[in-house]
Amino acid sequence: MVSETSQTLDRGCRVLLALAEEPDGLTVTELAGRLAVNRTVTYRLISTLEQHALIRRDARGRLFIGLGIVHLAAAVQPALRDLAMPVLRRLAEETGCTAYLAVADGEEVLALAVAEPSYTDLYVAYRVGARHPMPTGASGRAIQLGRDGSTTPYATTHGERYPGATSLAAPIRDLAGVDACIGILTLAPELDADTVGPQVVDAAAALASRVQ
Repeated sequence: MVSETSQTLDRGCRVLLALAEEPDGLTVTELAGRLAVNRTVTYRLISTLEQHALIRRDARGRLFIGLGIVHLAAAVQPALRDLAMPVLRRLAEETGCTAYLAVADGEEVLALAVAEPSYTDLYVAYRVGARHPMPTGASGRAIQLGRDGSTTPYATTHGERYPGATSLAAPIRDLAGVDACIGILTLAPELDADTVGPQVVDAAAALASRVQ
């Protein structure tokens, strides 16, 4: 059975998705072409979305995602954190490392959720809310891998953000609207990436499936 959908709402969502993919914005004509609808319909969609601050125009008349999206996005992080915690706890127990979820927040990487192993005496303490510039650290590099569509499964660093600490992180792919990764931190002098890497990649895929 085919579910019923709202054509207008569908078009409005497509407007937002089209603008999200274009950092330089789109003209009304370009947007109409993307949607395969006439300019009259496009103007109506734009007017409605502008009223809710979901899109904006610059001085040249080009269209961009509006600041109203920020208010909607603020509700995403707590939901994503709740979905991630079971995945992170399992990863921390499997690897004996501190496991974390990090997201891109502007030009910074934000630690959104952290789980520590329960059976090790020594582990890296990673504070929720910690930030560092993109694209440094394994987390920043992994997020960039996802943004670039790279097939490289994960990124690793040693001592880059925390002296003596090794980190391995994998991008969470196909997570609409959020650039994120799952990673681990450890003080172990050597990390068996061939073993741990696939575990982190699997955790990232597991979270992506929970969100969908």
